[in-house]
Amino acid sequence: MPFDPTELRQIGRTKLKTNLLGLGTVQIGGWPRRLPEEDAVKVLDAAWDAGLRTFDTAPMYGMGMSEERLGRYLAYKPKESFVISTKVGRIVEDDPDNSEPTGDDEFWKGAPPRIYRFDFSYDGVMRSVEHSLERTGLDRFDMLLIHDADDHLDEALGGCYKALDKLRSEGTVSAIGAGMNQNPALARMAAEVDMDVFLLAGRYTLLDHSALTELFPICEKRGTTILIGGVYNSGVLNTPVEGASFDYVPLDENWRANVLDHGVRAPAEHETGEYWLKRAQALRAVCDRHNVPLSTAAIQFSAAHPIVSSIPVGAGRPERFEQNIAALEADIPDDLWAELKHEGLIADAAPVPAETETV
Repeated sequence: MPFDPTELRQIGRTKLKTNLLGLGTVQIGGWPRRLPEEDAVKVLDAAWDAGLRTFDTAPMYGMGMSEERLGRYLAYKPKESFVISTKVGRIVEDDPDNSEPTGDDEFWKGAPPRIYRFDFSYDGVMRSVEHSLERTGLDRFDMLLIHDADDHLDEALGGCYKALDKLRSEGTVSAIGAGMNQNPALARMAAEVDMDVFLLAGRYTLLDHSALTELFPICEKRGTTILIGGVYNSGVLNTPVEGASFDYVPLDENWRANVLDHGVRAPAEHETGEYWLKRAQALRAVCDRHNVPLSTAAIQFSAAHPIVSSIPVGAGRPERFEQNIAALEADIPDDLWAELKHEGLIADAAPVPAETETV
């Protein structure tokens, strides 16, 4: 059964609801290429014109440029008509030693001359939220997420969580949570504090659904729902060829070492570049036999789990976002899912669209 991208799904036990398909704004922040303002507006228009009102951003995206562009776009939209999430854990500030725009820098292309530092303290969170409100021009956010606290977990569970919990209790934010590329740290957070939602990147996809057993059971018990980031695993679930990106680095003989160096997550011993590439290619082979694009199966697989509230997908071109909409609305034969399970490419316990009641 196809999905309705505008379908509203509940965030945790809150009253907040988000569209099944949201717009992630990493590309609007200038990654992986420079994106002129007018092109960013075209992407935002594509989402808005399709009836989608859920947007995810962060101070880190373009050193504040993503928040600024999103804020300018939403300035004349009724606040009650959209849902926006941003993140805490990094303080982004002007760089006093750089008076020129950074241009084509190492990562964020065309970003303003700013620097960032990690800060998961109580005061740091309050300062980060204040800066984000200034950049977006908003008076509140719907969701606030602790961003990439992998190496700062104790501090995040202390001062950072206390600040978010206070903002939630005051009504300044409707839902709080965290966003990471790994399961164990989020599972610890779910067990120790009261989180409404997690943004999980790359760990509940057609290729890697380790969250099914590592994270989701405790989230279901605690009433925490999931936003799925990285639904295409950085690109390999679009085009599974040697050198394709997975966990933000190329799938080659150096993949495992590069993932560890980048601190994305700690892969298991058997997780080599060759292992993941062969698995992705096997997925594509099954999809090809059923005349279904691999990326279409990927986004529908993630959408089928009832714990998933929204899938924020980034886009640097309006037609790319329109492709995501079409992928969710496409008909996929039940036999495809049956064959993927028969081949051991997806877990028997993983819900698939054929088994899921959808709008």
